Amino acid sequence: MSIPALAQVSPFEIAAKKSIILRSSWQTVNIGDIGHTPGVLALLEKYLPDVEVRLWPSSVDNGVDELLRRRFPNVPIIKTPEEITKAFTDCVFLLHGSGPSLVARKDVERWHKETAKPYGIYGITFPGVYSPDPKAVVTANPLDVELLSKARFALFRDSVSLGFAKANGVTSPVMEFCPDGAFAVDLRNDQAAITFMKEHGLEEGKFMCVIPRTRFTPYWEIPSKKTAFDATRDARNQAMKEHDNAPLREAIIAIVRQTPMKILICPEDETQVKLGKEILFDKLPDDVKPKVVWRDHYWITDEAVSTYIRSAGLFGLEMHSPIMCIGNGIPAIVGRFAEQTSKGAMWKDIGLGDWLFDMDNEQDVARYVPTVLAMAKDPKAAKAKAAKGRKFVEQRQRETMGLVKKNIISV
Repeated sequence: MSIPALAQVSPFEIAAKKSIILRSSWQTVNIGDIGHTPGVLALLEKYLPDVEVRLWPSSVDNGVDELLRRRFPNVPIIKTPEEITKAFTDCVFLLHGSGPSLVARKDVERWHKETAKPYGIYGITFPGVYSPDPKAVVTANPLDVELLSKARFALFRDSVSLGFAKANGVTSPVMEFCPDGAFAVDLRNDQAAITFMKEHGLEEGKFMCVIPRTRFTPYWEIPSKKTAFDATRDARNQAMKEHDNAPLREAIIAIVRQTPMKILICPEDETQVKLGKEILFDKLPDDVKPKVVWRDHYWITDEAVSTYIRSAGLFGLEMHSPIMCIGNGIPAIVGRFAEQTSKGAMWKDIGLGDWLFDMDNEQDVARYVPTVLAMAKDPKAAKAKAAKGRKFVEQRQRETMGLVKKNIISV
């Protein structure tokens, strides 16, 4: 009986039976937090098609479980202790997905201690500290430094995080910039998007999306989060709400009065539905309101992306809707505050620094409306600029997924 020659089998075909865990899916009240997981899964599907991926989530409620199963029917979602224990035995590698910090540090530590198998970190902000004081001294969690150092690779979604990690003693053998996983989201719910657009007179390529925001997400307004009211954060939100969102309102007015474009006010998280009406729509002049649509209910990532890709562009104070826009070639402008993490720096990292605004810098605030208006007046130029950013992101995705593949093959 002859034995098949191993020389005829490629190294990755030998690795075809290998399984890995993707630790991801942090929460579902924000379409960006939802987007991390399908983005990374799409990249793994594209670049590591012969590896079985098991998703270990924190939360897949609010329809996200069904959303992921429709798009990735071959990806098991492991939830029970028995399923997780079996995955620890079966899988050869753990990949911590994209996120606002080393979110699952306890689970990475558990994997390392219980299995001694390798793991990697894919596209996080570090340390991920939210602070109302930009002058506050930010320190690194010693456990984070230890876990990142022991990782086969530690990839960061913005250059500020990468620099912070190096300055604070992280010594992983590979430390590089890696775009947020949500850039790769390809979820769609075209039927819902088209129906909504028809109902509200929005035509493809003839409207722009806008997303408002407060300094801190008021999670206490979301029943499912069961978060206690935070008087300090609420006071800061109320104090800065008009300052931060007035430029968005001014941009809406300029676009409506100076271009044929319509405007869709939409949310990235549940709390922004009410905010959009209160701080944007209700304060618009009467001649502007007829060309502005306020979305009066929340959506999830597939319908949002299907709407964004039919728009001429997006602007506002959020991050992940712009990420998913650029990932699909749609222009997007980002506004950030001191209270947020350093993830906004990735706009500079991918060559879109002109579309990044520090809302605490009055010079940036002054150029906000002209920049948004320019995007509305010249959609062709804006799309060309978005395409350059997308091309850079896709190149880094190829390179970083090559790194993931190399480490799995070597196990």
